Amino acid sequence: MSQGAGDGELEGGEEQELYEHHRIVCDPGQTLLRLDKFLFDRLANTSRNRIQVAARAGNVRVNDRPAKPSQKVKPGDIISIVLPYPQREVELKPEDIPLRVLFEDDHVVVIDKPAGLVVHPGHGNWTGTLVNALLFHFGRLPAVPGAEVPRPGLVHRLDKDTSGVMVVGKNEEALTHLARQFFERTSDRRYQALVWGDFTEDEGVVEAHIGRSPKDRTVQYVFPGGEQGKPAVTRWRVVERFRYVTLVECKLETGRTHQIRVHMQWAGHPLFNDAAYGGDRVLKGTTFTKYRQFVENCFTLLPRQALHARTLEFDHPVTGARMRFESPLPPDMEAVLARWRTYTAARPMEEGGDGLTA
Repeated sequence: MSQGAGDGELEGGEEQELYEHHRIVCDPGQTLLRLDKFLFDRLANTSRNRIQVAARAGNVRVNDRPAKPSQKVKPGDIISIVLPYPQREVELKPEDIPLRVLFEDDHVVVIDKPAGLVVHPGHGNWTGTLVNALLFHFGRLPAVPGAEVPRPGLVHRLDKDTSGVMVVGKNEEALTHLARQFFERTSDRRYQALVWGDFTEDEGVVEAHIGRSPKDRTVQYVFPGGEQGKPAVTRWRVVERFRYVTLVECKLETGRTHQIRVHMQWAGHPLFNDAAYGGDRVLKGTTFTKYRQFVENCFTLLPRQALHARTLEFDHPVTGARMRFESPLPPDMEAVLARWRTYTAARPMEEGGDGLTA
């Protein structure tokens, strides 16, 4: 009995489902059969080789233990398999787009994505994406016909206007191994975000289901009762306070689309200059014209949501070594933080205090 494909995680809260999870409970009358043959017979659009690659990466488990393709399936066995979503045949053209590479070997490449770069083709962006750049710099990346959106090498993504660290698998074994880490949450992703308002605590957690907004399909929405959407958990801690805005670090326990952005909005702290979630207007501070002009100048310096994927940790898919990569805050965020430091230091509690604007 197959219980279907579960959804994986996409960046950063900023991710989309890029891999699939199947859980199958064998019937009481199940005859002894090789595991790879059993899965091949039951999973649509999945080759036997793809299943064997997943098994070698430890992504096929029987009764919660890693299993070999030749293992015999028995009645009552509980089988789980995690696979990167296959790719559909689309002509993707390599494009000479500069990339900042933090690390590369034969198996993975870690890049520092700039804001403004779309990660994978789709939705009218079939050129000028990170995937086009990767194909130019690194050649063919693992891709199998079948997926709705082409995303070779990817197990996670970042939104167009989110900057920071990403890892890409350069072969199918690496891609499959990374997919399992993201699915099982053994990778560690931490972001820094500038959000509106101050916090009474130094750290906390937002735990609320996320799904597409019933009114606007382009944004996400919190369903606090859990009646819709998918479970999502974001842990945060204060890094620096500026009275009207706060720099926070967010650690993702799950990876839902726009997770940090929608969770912070729901908690009353939209990201600074996040137009999709109401952060692109003055939400905290004084009503004085000079203050409003100061904020608008900051918006000009940082014409996007103030979100950066600061660090990423994962196990190397071949050596097993724990690897950690960090991207410093980009110039636009650093410039705005410097202005807030100067502004709050020069005006401890003057100009009308901490009244809210409309």
